[in-house]
Amino acid sequence: MLAILLALVFAAVELLPGDAATATSERGESAADIAARRHLLGLDRPVWERFWDWMAGLFTGDLGVSARGEKITQMLADPFPNTLLLAALAFVLTAVASVALGCWAAARPGRLIDRVIGHASTSAFAIPEFVVSVGLLMLLSLWTGWLPAVTVAGADGRPATWTMLITPVLALVIPQTGWNTTIVRGALADQAATPHVEAAHLDGLPVRRVIWRHALPGAVPAIATGLATSTGMLLGGTVVVETLFNYPGIGSVLASAVSTRDTPLIAGVVVCAGTAISLVLLTADLVRARVLGSHA
Repeated sequence: MLAILLALVFAAVELLPGDAATATSERGESAADIAARRHLLGLDRPVWERFWDWMAGLFTGDLGVSARGEKITQMLADPFPNTLLLAALAFVLTAVASVALGCWAAARPGRLIDRVIGHASTSAFAIPEFVVSVGLLMLLSLWTGWLPAVTVAGADGRPATWTMLITPVLALVIPQTGWNTTIVRGALADQAATPHVEAAHLDGLPVRRVIWRHALPGAVPAIATGLATSTGMLLGGTVVVETLFNYPGIGSVLASAVSTRDTPLIAGVVVCAGTAISLVLLTADLVRARVLGSHA
């Protein structure tokens, strides 16, 4: 899947107007200079040859060089861990909040709190990250001044203070919590109709215990799958969120690479993000297999 995605990246950039040679050219350069740079970057070769050569280097950990001659592995060494930190924090908070809200709603099926959480979850997921980001920026930074409006990187390339992480993380957490709360609530509703959960209710056990001890374990496969699919949305949302909050992650790197038609750099970002997503999806599959296997 990752190889197919990378092939589509090379093809998509090839279809964009212009190329890296013209995008990185200086004012006053002649057509001969641009043609020489195009030859130096290998842009005069067929796209499938460039893709094959880049993939061959990928197996040795070589992501190639950018259109400006910089090693891509070095360019991503600092921003990618920052993006992983942002996405990991958002992932953990999303998991905790969605399970808590889903269980709260499931404990009172059909009541006011169940309806409120259901409507709020749908609304939260329907709002794009950039709208959430702008709203948080206005509320928490411009109007109240509680949190920094932008992220300032320290000498080590990381955010200077932990408070600079709060608003970007919240901008990612709110939409994905809405999505995953719906999944948790639906999974618990399915479990409520199973014989062992119905038997627990008939035995007079407290609702909270029935949910946590009997319904939630059976809902784990569906919840794990929902959270795993959120990983791609979280990493995709970081591109917008990082740009708005000036966060030192791969979002700004990717935006710059697209503007300069820097195919190897775009592919390098896709490899890093795609590998992280694939690992999370694999973990979710293993969790599903273990839980379903133990129940079998």
